[in-house]
Amino acid sequence: MLDDLEGKRTGERIQTIRERKGMSRSVLAGLVGYSAEWLKGIESGRRLPPRLPVLIRLAEVLAVGDVAVLAGSDMDLGGNTTIPISAFARIPHEAVPAIREAIRAPQLTVDQQPLPVAILRTRTADAWQVWHTSRTHRTDVGRVLPSLVRDVRASARQTEGQERRDAHAVLVDLWALVQHVIVWASEPELIWVVADRAMAAAQEADQPAALAGAAWTYAIVQRSGGDTDAALTLALDAADLLRDRLDDGDEHRALYGALQLHAATTAARAGREGDAWRFWDEAAAVARRLPAGYHHPWTQFGDSNVALHAVSIGADLTKSASAKDRAEQIDADSIPSRERRARLHVEIARTYHQRRDWSSMLDWLQQAYAISHDSVHFSPTGRLMASDAVDQGGPLIERRARGFAQGLGLPL
Repeated sequence: MLDDLEGKRTGERIQTIRERKGMSRSVLAGLVGYSAEWLKGIESGRRLPPRLPVLIRLAEVLAVGDVAVLAGSDMDLGGNTTIPISAFARIPHEAVPAIREAIRAPQLTVDQQPLPVAILRTRTADAWQVWHTSRTHRTDVGRVLPSLVRDVRASARQTEGQERRDAHAVLVDLWALVQHVIVWASEPELIWVVADRAMAAAQEADQPAALAGAAWTYAIVQRSGGDTDAALTLALDAADLLRDRLDDGDEHRALYGALQLHAATTAARAGREGDAWRFWDEAAAVARRLPAGYHHPWTQFGDSNVALHAVSIGADLTKSASAKDRAEQIDADSIPSRERRARLHVEIARTYHQRRDWSSMLDWLQQAYAISHDSVHFSPTGRLMASDAVDQGGPLIERRARGFAQGLGLPL
């Protein structure tokens, strides 16, 4: 792979890898918040190579693990021959070490009595409730996760028969929450361990809802790693498991819908606009079959989440005007999850970022931060937009942008 990049400029390297991935110029440019014309200038050499923060963004979208792979003969990396993207993508959190220890504990022997599955199910549901209602959800959930992981793992190991299958079903829900807490805050290897364990627990549970939930978690990890094809295939295969069970209850309908939304977002990030909206339409149809105001306890699938994803899809497809129009139709108060309400504001900020309206972008980003500190502080997208506001926002917002960026702990 590296041989055909030898001696090439940064732009030429970006173009070679982009074409190898089958990604159009407009899609790649849009996913990093710029125009196709801007990227054409980079690739042709008419523009100077992008600065390191933008190069990191390009590496993330192109699923290149080493930023230095994109840096050509025309770019000075200060003598660095390798710059792992993980060094930039990770945003440290104090809860991760204890969570890591609970995940990796071998549990060759277990010296505690198994807790009733009903209690573990309630504790896991309560932790998800904290995730969706706290302004500092990552911090607050992070405090309870280590003991909860140990307890559920111990009970799943020691129980038998139906109780064992039910304990593993709870473990699937819990691994999904763990993945949410550690993403962007831990090493990628730990996130893959969690995804693998979710799938193993689902197989032990041998329940359609558990298998679908584990696939939802695993596909998120695949997509964040840049493997959109595998993520899309897994989400659709898991949805097929539930297709004939949509009359079996709200949980099956909600998980089916959540998988369709996952497929829609994944297709959008791959530039497949028609597929993205087809999957979104299927999710919207399923949401209409749920009771008014229903939201799945942890995926949050429901009417408002379907509407939120329409904004995300529009932003991913760089259709900023239509995404903004859709956002204006959403009553933010109808979204019960504080984390998702903040995400809506981040998505709206993305639409202004694409239009290079730095002042409006910063306004929406600050509103997101007020709703949920952690939704911005631990969001690479949010942090990069805050950095861009400092670098490109101009004198009108410079003081406000710098103060906000400093509050996120960004180096200036």
